[in-house]
Amino acid sequence: MSVHLAHGLGTDPAPPDWPPLTDAEVTGVVGPARVVWRSPRPLSAAAVVERDGRRLFVKRHHVGVRTPEGVAEEHGFVRHLRRHGAPVVEVLDLVARDEWTYEVHSAGVGQDLYRDALSWSPFLSPAHAHAAGRALARLHLAAEGFDAPRRAPQPLVASFTVFASQDPFEELERYVAERPALAKGLADLPWREDTQRVLLPLHERLAPHLGALPPLWTHNDWHASNLLWGADGEVSTVLDFGMSDRTTAVHDLATAIERNAVQWLQPGFPVCEEDAVALVDGYASVRPLSAAESAALPALLPLVHAEFALSELGYFSGVTRSAENTRLAYEYYVGHAEWFAGEAGGRLLRRLTAG
Repeated sequence: MSVHLAHGLGTDPAPPDWPPLTDAEVTGVVGPARVVWRSPRPLSAAAVVERDGRRLFVKRHHVGVRTPEGVAEEHGFVRHLRRHGAPVVEVLDLVARDEWTYEVHSAGVGQDLYRDALSWSPFLSPAHAHAAGRALARLHLAAEGFDAPRRAPQPLVASFTVFASQDPFEELERYVAERPALAKGLADLPWREDTQRVLLPLHERLAPHLGALPPLWTHNDWHASNLLWGADGEVSTVLDFGMSDRTTAVHDLATAIERNAVQWLQPGFPVCEEDAVALVDGYASVRPLSAAESAALPALLPLVHAEFALSELGYFSGVTRSAENTRLAYEYYVGHAEWFAGEAGGRLLRRLTAG
């Protein structure tokens, strides 16, 4: 069998953090089955498997990342979305075994056109960006009425608590204190100083709009690689709710722009402004933004990555224990926010402000 490689934090494939799923392993979870494709995503081990002519998706987490209770939080959201007509996979099983948590889904309907695409890589066309915006808006309409509380503290969740607060520095201290692995990873880094220098001035622009952004459970990783596509160019299935949590609709829309329109892994960070505009236009064609949401979007975009960057830093510090990736996650926390003060970042924000 060829060596299985995963997406790293750069553009080159890297050895995976977790051993790939084997046929014997999936058989123990779903019965007689064989692996037909292994995911290159780095934060868990996942595969498409075939059983009795049907394709399923099996994902394995270390319990340090997801306990069964942690996975059940997102499964509840997926089931709600499915009941309300959203094109999401069917949750089939949740299995705890030794130090692992397994989840089993249907494989979804449609073409996986972005199967090998890295996060922060662009859509194939503005038409795909527009379709992804429409699909995100429909997902948000289906999410209404799901009133579960925020998820419990755990790695790799894209929350919106620190910068949703009117006192983000106090909330950040609480956030770090609740996550010992994150606190350890930050111990030798100037996180308080950098937050005050770079991120708090951005929060001052966002703060006037916060009270008008109603809470909503959201996807929080809306990248093209988490979507399956129909022959008509529309999104046919939405995948991977592992980062979902209770945030706001405009937080999810800003995340979609951050994930798809700014190519953070390329030198100079090229920006696909037309894709960003098409994404927002597609969204608004289904769920028009309120005046407060329109004003909040360019203010929130420079901050939307921040809490996930901290969550990722805690994962690298406390779970995989990679000092290099911990450092890169910290650069993500500070550097992406700093970029929006430059020429290219400012131009993108002005374009979104103009509509």
